[in-house]
Parts: sequence; C-alpha cells; structure tokens
Amino acid sequence: MNSQPNLDELQRRIGYQFKQPERLLLALTHRSFGNQNNERLEFLGDSIVNMVIAEHLYQHFEKAREGQLSRLRARMVKGVTLAEIGREFELGKYLRLGSGELKSGGFRRESILADAIESIIGAIYLDSDFYTCREQVLRWFEHRLARLDIQDTQKDPKTRLQEYLQSRQFPLPNYEVISVDGE
Repeated sequence: MNSQPNLDELQRRIGYQFKQPERLLLALTHRSFGNQNNERLEFLGDSIVNMVIAEHLYQHFEKAREGQLSRLRARMVKGVTLAEIGREFELGKYLRLGSGELKSGGFRRESILADAIESIIGAIYLDSDFYTCREQVLRWFEHRLARLDIQDTQKDPKTRLQEYLQSRQFPLPNYEVISVDGE
C-alpha cells in the first residue's frame, strides 16, 4: 500500500534479511504500480515453492502414491494457502499497488497476496541460493506441513462423481454455471 514500505520491518516478519533489498521491493510491486513489477519473480517463486513442497512430501510420505502426493502438494501451494501466509506477515500493508488496485482493496485480495508470496520466494532465491530459499519456504509452511495427513487426499466431489459414473458406464453430467461469487 506504500510506495516506500518499511522493508526492515517486513524482513523481520518473514525471517529473511536481503543482501539486496531492492529485490524485496520489486517482489512487492504489483503490475498496476508500473512497468517494473513482480510478475517474473512470481513465475520463479511459483516453480520453487512447488519443488520445495513436492520434495518435502516425497521424503515424508514414503508410502503415498503419485496422485496422493499431487493432491497434497496442490493443497499446500494453492492461492488460499499462500494468501494465508501473506496475511500472517501482514503483507498487504507493504505492497506497492496502483491507485485503482488500492481503491478496490487489492491489498486484501487473495490472488495479489498469493502472487506476492511467490514473488518474495523468487526474490529470496535470487538473493541467496536454493538451499537458503528452501529453508525459508519450509519454515513458512512448517505448521501446515505438520498437519498433513495422507488420509485427507480424497479427490474433490466432482471428480469422485465422474469416476463413479464412468466406472458404471453412465453418461457424465452436464454442468451449468448458475452464479459466480468472488474473483
């Protein structure tokens, strides 16, 4: 929400001190703010967080099948989870947003917070190395990862219905969007 956020305060919150703080500043810069923004860092951070979480799951759930691991990873790296982490850091007050995004409450928007978390992960990687970044990501996800249970990897209801129907050679249902709420 600030053109010059207090980076020292944010670095304390996230638990990482940048050697080049301008990387953190870029990670906080939404595309609505200007030409130089966090989209490329977001791309990098998205890949890193997926890799780190996948590796952790692979090592800690030795008996899990690929589909179970994929569902666990998807739950960990989805926008809702990343946005929760952003809220824990009170990230919204450090974001650099254009005036339109500010007025519409972009600093609270789940997708913007999630993208900023991925951008910060990308910035940490560039500022340090993979292993330092990995430790940081695992620290941020620590209590979430500790609560994971392989028994919670059931497929979503729509997928389960479709698989059930297909197994009995019934036609698949037709879906109709009645309304859309949120983003």
